[in-house]
Amino acid sequence: MREIILDTETTGLSPVDNRVVEIGCIELVNHVATGREFHAYLNPERDMPAEAEAVHGLSAEFLSDKPLFAAIVDDFLAFLGDAPVVAHNAGFDMGFINAELRRVNRAPLLSDRAIDTVLLARRKFPGAQASLDALCRRFQIDTSARTKHGALLDAQLLAQVYLELIGGREPGLALAVSETITVSVTAVERTMREPRPHGPSPEELAAHATFIATIKNALWSRADETVVN
Repeated sequence: MREIILDTETTGLSPVDNRVVEIGCIELVNHVATGREFHAYLNPERDMPAEAEAVHGLSAEFLSDKPLFAAIVDDFLAFLGDAPVVAHNAGFDMGFINAELRRVNRAPLLSDRAIDTVLLARRKFPGAQASLDALCRRFQIDTSARTKHGALLDAQLLAQVYLELIGGREPGLALAVSETITVSVTAVERTMREPRPHGPSPEELAAHATFIATIKNALWSRADETVVN
């Protein structure tokens, strides 16, 4: 089973007037990271608001020589394939990716292929904080390298969080409670019966002899002959 962990960084919160500036993806197969990654910085073709730069640290100057989304879209879609997409607050990332896809006349990603780890976390821990940082703390995942948000780094952290949310590398494999069941066995003494007689009775022998007498040259009458079949 192949899944893709996806994260994006953007110029703002709404895909209507903002752009994707970084995409990070991690490939999982059977819930194990394969080492295959997709990572791209993108030129947003606009300025970078100060509040967005404070979050991810990507300046307009740094992004000015990076490729446009149209230049990487084929490689990006090829990496995704038809795998489910795992994202933290999936509506945000899918909304931005689909806005970029529409700008280059590509079909959007269907929402039913998205797995939202925020929803998974809220179902598993009702009432608890469901941010990526909070979940990393809960699962004791090292975030010391995360001084700023970064799509690839956050995807790597999210991959670990996702595995914890679904129960580790083997989801659904729960350790059953061991129970000892004592069964009482009572020995029953059996009464041996006399073996049944299987030989013919005198009456049956007499009836057989009468029947044989009616057969001409009956085989059973040749008591002194050897018969070979």
